[in-house]
Parts: sequence; C-alpha cells; structure tokens
Amino acid sequence: MFSTESYAGLGQYPGKYRGVFTRSWLRLAAIVLGVLGLGYWVLFSLNSPSSLSGTGGSSKTQTVDPRLQSAHCDVPHPGRPLVQYVLMVDAGSTGSRIHVYKFNYCKDHPELEDEIFEQIKPGLSSFGDNADGAAHSLDGLMDVAMKGVPEQLRSCTPIAVKATAGLRMLGVDKSDKILEAVRSHLANDYPFKLIPNNPVEIMDGKDEGIYAWITVNFLLGTLGKEEHKTAATFDLGGGSTQIVFEPRYEKWNPETGGPQLAAGEHRYEMTYGGQEYTLYQHSYLGYGLMEARKKIKTLIAQEASSSGKFSIEHPCFPPGFREEVTAVDGKSQVTIKGAAKSSLDGKSAADACYKEVRKIFNKDAPCTQKPCSFDGVYQPELDKTFIDNPFYIFSYFYDRTYPLGVREEFKLSDIKLLTDKVCKHDVALFASKEQQEEVGMENHYCMDLSFQYALLRDGVGMPESRVVRSTRKIKDAETGWCLGASLAVLDQNRYCKFKSYF
Repeated sequence: MFSTESYAGLGQYPGKYRGVFTRSWLRLAAIVLGVLGLGYWVLFSLNSPSSLSGTGGSSKTQTVDPRLQSAHCDVPHPGRPLVQYVLMVDAGSTGSRIHVYKFNYCKDHPELEDEIFEQIKPGLSSFGDNADGAAHSLDGLMDVAMKGVPEQLRSCTPIAVKATAGLRMLGVDKSDKILEAVRSHLANDYPFKLIPNNPVEIMDGKDEGIYAWITVNFLLGTLGKEEHKTAATFDLGGGSTQIVFEPRYEKWNPETGGPQLAAGEHRYEMTYGGQEYTLYQHSYLGYGLMEARKKIKTLIAQEASSSGKFSIEHPCFPPGFREEVTAVDGKSQVTIKGAAKSSLDGKSAADACYKEVRKIFNKDAPCTQKPCSFDGVYQPELDKTFIDNPFYIFSYFYDRTYPLGVREEFKLSDIKLLTDKVCKHDVALFASKEQQEEVGMENHYCMDLSFQYALLRDGVGMPESRVVRSTRKIKDAETGWCLGASLAVLDQNRYCKFKSYF
C-alpha cells in the first residue's frame, strides 16, 4: 500500500472521504482490468504454438516442415528458393542406389546441406527381359524419396536415373525396354519432375568419371582456387573403372612445362568459379571388379583347356573353392579349384595370382599415342604430371580394403602387403573376429586385391610409394559421381521457385 507521505510527494494527498471513493473506484477498475487481462491471456494461449501441439491447430510456426528450412540462412539468394532437392538414382551393375540431396541457396550457387542414401540389390541389368520388374525394383528407393522430400516440393524436385556399365552390356534392345519402363513408371506413378534431357539413360563412361571428379573436389573445396590443388579420382565399379585427374605439366619442367595434354576424347575442359580446368579422363569398360573376375577366370580356363586340362587348382582361390568356367572358345568347360598349400611347392600364392591377373591388362597392345597406360590407351604419366596432389580411390577399392583394416590414407605398397597376407588363405593371420569372418566368407579376396594392385601399379602406372586415399564419404556425403551429376542438373535448369512457407 502507498502511504499518505508517498501521495503527498506526488502532490495528490486525498482527503478522508475522497479516499473512500477512490478506493471503490480502484477496486472496480482492477476487476475490469482483470477480466480483460484474463480474456486476452486465454486468446493468446489458444493461438500460441504450444497450445496447438497435438490438437490439430493451424499455427504457421508449428506446421512448417523443418525440411523446408535451411540450417545456414533464413533468406535465400535473390531469385532462388531457400532449399532445392535433387533425386539421383545410380543404376549400377550390381545394384541400384538413390541419393536424396538437399541443397540450400544461401549464396548464388548451391551448397549441399543434407543427403539421404539407400541401396538395393540386384541391379536393373539382372532382370533381362522383365522390363516391368526392373522398373518396379526401384519402388523401395522411391519410398525413401517420398519420405525424404517434403510434399510441397515434390513436384519441383528433379529426378534422374543413370545406368552404368552393367546395363550397357545387356544389349541395346533389352536395355532400351528397361529404360523406357523405368521412365514411364516414374512419370506416371510418382510426383517428382523428370529432368528435361535424358532423364533415364545409360550414362557415358566419360560423364561418370567427370561427375565423380567434380563430386570429390566439390566436397574437398578445391574447385575455384588459383592453386589448382585438385584431387585425382579413380572409381572402381562392377563393370567399368574411370580415372580422372588434372595433369600439371609445369611440375614436370618449370621452364618448358613439358609436353601438353594431347587432343582427343580423353581431354575434358571445364570452368568453375572463374578457373579453367583441363582434365584427363578415361573409362575402361570391362575392367570393373566383377568384369575383371570374369576375364581372369576365363583366361585361367582357356590356358588349362589349351593344355588339355579340364580341371585346375589355382592359387588365386582358397582351398575348397570350386567353379565351372567356360573357356574363351565357348565350348570347353574347366573346373577351377582353390589351390592346396602343398601344390604351391613353396611359391608365393600372391605372386602366382598376381602374375596371372596382370595378363588381362594387355600391356603389349599397340600404343599409337604415347605414353599409354594399358590396352593401348593414352595417359599422361602419373609420376611426372601428377606428383603431389591428392589421389582418391573409391567404390570397390574401399569395399575390399576397409573391412581388412586399411584406413583412409595409405601407400600403394600397403595394398601389396595386404594382398600377400590374404593370398596365404589363412584367416588366422587376421587379428579380429570380424576380419576373419570377412575373409572367410569371400572366396575372391586374393584375386580381387591382386587385380586392384595390378590395376594401380601396372595398369595406370602408380608408383609403389604413392600415398592414396580411400573413403566412402567426404564431409558426410557419399563419394562417386552422383553429387557431381546433381550439380550439373541444377546448373542446366531451374526447378523450384522462391516461396515462403512462413
């Protein structure tokens, strides 16, 4: 309560009778204000986000899907949407994979903010004449896309399906029917937007390699820099393998720069961030891991058949392995068995397997444009034109080395040591139970690692001392060609328009 002194200090000292009237008026005013305040509080509570939770209310703040927001900014670059999703389906030879990319346009160019990844087996090529079955095999991946992309953006989210070497080897008639069935299924049964140009296609091997190079260097942040410290990429798939790098001739000879990159299909020029890049690229069809297995086994069968043998023990495989293989002539059937230790006569199984594997590289093929890697293919020498920059190998390179303890950075000589160890065909040589089980359940480890080592050392000419890096992800994003292809999709067209959901 205020005292009379306090009122006097304000020049408002009330008299005895006036005080009674004033107190009654104040009580009435307090009651009226209290009623009004209670009413306002009730209305405010009913319209607040907390009061709407679980009640089916319609608060804008409460109903905005967080997938429509960016964690990096609230206002997009002028004329751009705040977020843009892209769906990229990788229809590989052994399985299909989907990448649900979320980009933001906080700047004038897209920045990767999030990625959802899922994969299934088998691949489209395994369906052969069943084109409709191939198309519907992607439904599991499309369910992931439907859950990952907010409903408001599905109609402006571009989708592309790019098949690689497996479907390419199926033949034109079968592959075309599968591609058309996939295109029709996506167009008629899902709300996403097929990209304007070739939304469902067999991707050229050149594009596969270039997109992988863009992906890795985009994630590393090396693009658009004056130093040009770009990384090389070597992607080992199931049906083919692609190498891409930026030769630096000035590192070879600072005065003359050495010879320049020859003209031809292997030469790829691009501009990014104001910097011009001249890249070397080549796709080796038939030298993916699964196709290499077939080549090696067929060669073993042919050599045995030519010697009049229809059964052979081979050091590339562990004891207990057995497989019927048709020789090159398509008529002779040869049984390939794993070699018992007693049959090696003290020789190294790793050396014997490596000697067999390197035959498939056809190093004696005519080299019309020097220098050549293998099979008569022109390639700048790595030890002269790509000395210091990072070298990333991934896909099956990673799948065959990481489970056995090889981590992200190592030398080529470490792959050789691991190959020697695996080819002893003794799981007890591996310390962990997980590694023992991994080696024990895969009969091709010795041959696979021998092929990978030979591909790097004898194939593309990588020095033993070269440090390489192998990883499945960089900055939580999958390596491979899909991110690079998605960036190209956004570069070629605009899809979602700016719209506020607040």
